[in-house]
Amino acid sequence: MSNSEIAAAAEPIIEFENVTKVYTLYKDSKQQFAALFYRSSKLQKHTALDNVSFKIYPGESVGIVGNNGAGKSTLLKMITGVTFPDTGTITVRGRVAALLELTAGFSNEMTGRENIYLKGYLLGLQDKEIKSMEDKVVEFADLGEYIDQPVRTYSSGMKMRLGFAININIEPDILVVDEALSVGDASFKKKCKDKIKELIIAGTTVLFVSHNKDNVEEICDRAIYLRSGRIICDGSVDEVLKVYEDKNKQSKSKK
Repeated sequence: MSNSEIAAAAEPIIEFENVTKVYTLYKDSKQQFAALFYRSSKLQKHTALDNVSFKIYPGESVGIVGNNGAGKSTLLKMITGVTFPDTGTITVRGRVAALLELTAGFSNEMTGRENIYLKGYLLGLQDKEIKSMEDKVVEFADLGEYIDQPVRTYSSGMKMRLGFAININIEPDILVVDEALSVGDASFKKKCKDKIKELIIAGTTVLFVSHNKDNVEEICDRAIYLRSGRIICDGSVDEVLKVYEDKNKQSKSKK
């Protein structure tokens, strides 16, 4: 059974129903502190997502496209439980691995190997689960002897490689990727792409945010175009990317 056939027979693994998220914009920390004690009608508001609804089914690989400020990061943060909607409902069924802040949660004084366990605990894994994936993470990160050195001795690239290796190997039901393929050199980028494709074939649901048209075409079979917090188009990758490019050309011609 193909991924599309599995999706058609299943309930949504991710579902947004009329989701809206509004952020308050503060001029400075003083204004933000004052807002804790009284409300002001003068505060500027920014609608990050505006009445957004969609369903994603198990096994789908969905590209999220849109210019900066379109609401892509807010959408991903809601799926991973980092932030919550002001109105509407979000349903996520399954374990989520997020390739967003790859180095979040690391302890600089602990070794890379020890941080595998630390990150595993933060992701809700048990000792047995972490132990079973330890060798895979070490092999994938390919840090050599540095895996047993304190993370404070790592370069930023080494930390990101370790973060990617951990998140990609926890056997998630849902994988959320936000431009994480910029990690490392060309060979490591290919390794990351190949691993994501492998997970897709195995039935993992993938949400992939990228400004790189080629990456979206290579990895995804569906795309959602966000603009100013609203869904402009949701369909095949070719269809959505064409609408996205046409809208950008129109915007540039008006300047």
